[in-house]
Amino acid sequence: MTKKLSPQEVIELIESKADLIVPIANGEPVRLLDILEENAAQLDGVKIHQMLALRSRSYIQGEIEQLRHVSYFLSGATRKVYQQAKMELVPNNFHEVPRMLQKVTKMSMVLTVASPMDKHGYFTLGTQADYIAEFIGKVPFILEVNDHMPRTYGRNQIHISQIAGYVEHHAPLSEEKVPEVSDKDLLIASTIIQDIQDGDTLQIGIGAVPNAVISMLKDHRHLGIHTEMLPDGVAKLVAAGAVDGSRKFTNPGKIVATFAFGSKNLYDFIDDNPAVEFLPVSVVNDPREIAKEKNIVSINATTEVDLYGQCASETVGGKYYSSSGGQIDFARGVRFAENGKGYICMASTAKNDTISRINLQLTPGSVVTTGKNDVDNIVTEYGVARLHGVSISERVKRLAAIAHPKFREELLFDAKKHGLLI
Repeated sequence: MTKKLSPQEVIELIESKADLIVPIANGEPVRLLDILEENAAQLDGVKIHQMLALRSRSYIQGEIEQLRHVSYFLSGATRKVYQQAKMELVPNNFHEVPRMLQKVTKMSMVLTVASPMDKHGYFTLGTQADYIAEFIGKVPFILEVNDHMPRTYGRNQIHISQIAGYVEHHAPLSEEKVPEVSDKDLLIASTIIQDIQDGDTLQIGIGAVPNAVISMLKDHRHLGIHTEMLPDGVAKLVAAGAVDGSRKFTNPGKIVATFAFGSKNLYDFIDDNPAVEFLPVSVVNDPREIAKEKNIVSINATTEVDLYGQCASETVGGKYYSSSGGQIDFARGVRFAENGKGYICMASTAKNDTISRINLQLTPGSVVTTGKNDVDNIVTEYGVARLHGVSISERVKRLAAIAHPKFREELLFDAKKHGLLI
């Protein structure tokens, strides 16, 4: 008996008021979501729960009453819809999403892309483990088999006996648009590089500064990778001999991530590569697991910092832009690690140096992602402010010192006026 499904058979597997779970990035099953939209008249009150949707769709826009999108991390496909109050956004820390989904949804079905089945009857989730790998064998899966999805290793293997069925849709994966690295990004990266030692294990976030950091690490040795998103440049670091994972305390010799998003070069690198393992986000991003890597270095970005050191990393100008993701997971993980170091980066200004990103207070409407008690180092093109274990008055001085020079005097004046500076 084949498990290949027709569109009608897919629809018949979706119960009334179902909660469907769709993974992040390239795990998003294009054909399966097409089937749901095309046959929405047969559905009733279905919710689709997802982080970082890649494509704008009618149901995301609120145009299909039988289908509703529930977001756990905004993207270009969902940002305006949320700002127009047409969609729900659930606050979360990335490592807690699997447990949260179990708690607040019916966990009716997981819909995901997979690599083709091997001779043993196993598919893999390819670029993914994220929040869905934990549900293998516990929740029904419908797969969208794609020849372009790389075959990967880790806790992301699913046997044909564990799925409700599959469809086929063969199309190239989406690729990340790599942001251009500016002179400011290079200055920020060069500051961080001074603190990275041979043998350190890295978590590298998305964006221009992380890309700049990667470009400067080729002469390092015995680096390890333990990161939520596997970025494009890691393959180059392996080729240069900089990354071998030999000094890692967990999963030695392995590059560990919970999902990958980059160029075709990255997807080719992870294809059938046993050195790369995809593990559930409940493992990769758990601060207790992160802390086992004694020499972990975390590099992430923010949009705004106040003089307490609070980082607003998910809002821009007081409007929601993304969500927390794993920033606080790693901020806390490096704090628990024996020699852990955390860096949160940003350019000191916005809009051609007319707006300071370091201010007395965050912009009204902004949301704190990494709090004052969890922040470690803030980095701009003017240097690093080391904040852990430092008084508020000293934080003010250190943050003002890495602000754009035209704003430093005003920052110190405002801090003094509000009783933050001794």
